[in-house]
Amino acid sequence: MENKRIGIYPGTYDPITKGHLHIIERASKLVDKLIIGVAENPGKNPLFSLSERLEMVQTDIDNMHEKYCPIEVVSFKNLLIDFARDHNAQAMFRGLRASSDFEYEFQMTGMNFQLAPDIETVFLMSSDKWQFVSSSFIKEISKLDGDVSGFVTPNVLNRLQAKQG
Repeated sequence: MENKRIGIYPGTYDPITKGHLHIIERASKLVDKLIIGVAENPGKNPLFSLSERLEMVQTDIDNMHEKYCPIEVVSFKNLLIDFARDHNAQAMFRGLRASSDFEYEFQMTGMNFQLAPDIETVFLMSSDKWQFVSSSFIKEISKLDGDVSGFVTPNVLNRLQAKQG
C-alpha cells in the first residue's frame, strides 16, 4: 500500500491497563499500521522488566477483539522522535486523562515539534471510564492487596499478583 499511514503509541506500560487498550483500539482506526513502543525507561524504576512488559503488551494486543489495523509491539530506548523516524511514523498518539496530563504533554509536544515538525502528535482523550486509571495507581493498589481486576486484563492481573504476592 502506498502512503501507508503509520502511527506510534509510546509508553512505559508498567503495566498496560484497560485504559491503554482503549486508546490503542481507537488509534488503530486512524492509521494503516500502529506500533506500540514500549520504552525501556529505567529512570522510572519499573516493577516489570522490559521483556515482561513487552510480553504483557503483546498478549493483551493478541487478545484484543477490536483491531482496525495491524499492530506491532516493539521496545525502544532512544529519543522518541528518533524511534518515530526509525519506523516511518507520521503520527504519535498520546492519551490524555486529566488537566495534569495536559501540561506535561503540551510541553513535550512543543519540543517534539521543534525536533520533527513533520511528525504530528495526536491526543486522544480517555473515556470517563478510564480517566483516573494509571499504571502507578494499579501497582500501588495491587501492592496493598486491593482489587485491580476491573482495570487490567486477567493476563496482567496474574502477573501483578505473581510479582507482588
